[in-house]
Amino acid sequence: MSTTWLVTGGAGFIGSNFVRLALEESRADKVVVLDALTYAGNLENLLPYLEGDKRLVFVRGDIAKAPDVEAVFAEHAPTQVFHFAAESHVDRSIDDPAPFVYTNVLGTQVLLNAARRHATKRFVMVSTDEVYGALALGTTDRFHEKLPYNPSSPYAASKASADLLAKAMFHTYGMDVVITNCSNNYGPYQFPEKLIPLMIMNAFAGESLPVYGDGLYVRDWIHVEDHCRGVMAVAERGRAGETYCIGTENEQPNIAIVRKILELTGRDESLIRYVKDRPGHDRRYSIDPTKVKAETGWSPQIAWEEGIRSTVEWYRSNAQWLQRIKSGEFRSYYDKMYAGR
Repeated sequence: MSTTWLVTGGAGFIGSNFVRLALEESRADKVVVLDALTYAGNLENLLPYLEGDKRLVFVRGDIAKAPDVEAVFAEHAPTQVFHFAAESHVDRSIDDPAPFVYTNVLGTQVLLNAARRHATKRFVMVSTDEVYGALALGTTDRFHEKLPYNPSSPYAASKASADLLAKAMFHTYGMDVVITNCSNNYGPYQFPEKLIPLMIMNAFAGESLPVYGDGLYVRDWIHVEDHCRGVMAVAERGRAGETYCIGTENEQPNIAIVRKILELTGRDESLIRYVKDRPGHDRRYSIDPTKVKAETGWSPQIAWEEGIRSTVEWYRSNAQWLQRIKSGEFRSYYDKMYAGR
């Protein structure tokens, strides 16, 4: 039986890495990307597959608009949905929560409704560890699947809402839904408003590296390829209705990451600039991945030292990609590729 994967947000950071991996390893017969190409969506992330691989279909559309979603399901009949599309930057959610509710909550429900109507075999809800709130520094506590949700930011609250909608579709209608809650990702193609690509970009340019507060905010960092493989493992072997926390037990304070990037880029610490903290900044995240390892056989393959070094080198080798992001030129790819179609 042929397989068609619908990947929402497939032109973004994690979604595009997922699509590239799926195509490289021939995980599906066809991969359909549905993406609105908002500020962080970048078709360049999917080159050269868009130009020469008939297995990849790109559709520009809004997941919160039922006609856009219905058209994709009607034409392509996806056997599995991988829902990556989301507004994801915490700072932006603090400035204005409305787009996060629109995309992350309403958009998720529109997708779930369509998947149910079209009897999609499995719906994979890709979420975040931020739904669990925060952990205290200096403890051994970690997030796990039985913890109650306790989101701190509008972003986290919108993702918690989306997760709960997915759970409700399983319990009410028996939909085959699985949920993944992952820790902080890093790697190639990440939009440079997030910590690691921003620091790399500024270090290359010899510009200051802004660090919130005291810099001692701790996150559990995972290379995006390990995350994508974890999502695939859950899709293949996870139990319907279950949640799986994906992490690498790699806790790093922000200031340590900044210093490592300075080391790898040949810059000194005089570029570090401590700035006013953001409201409601969670102190620490850490994931217990016991369940996902036991039930799916997944485990991370990319060690932190290897991953951060290769990430810096990717951005060094793809300076033009970064420049097109900074200039806004990347937004013209859709018109160049699809004009007249």
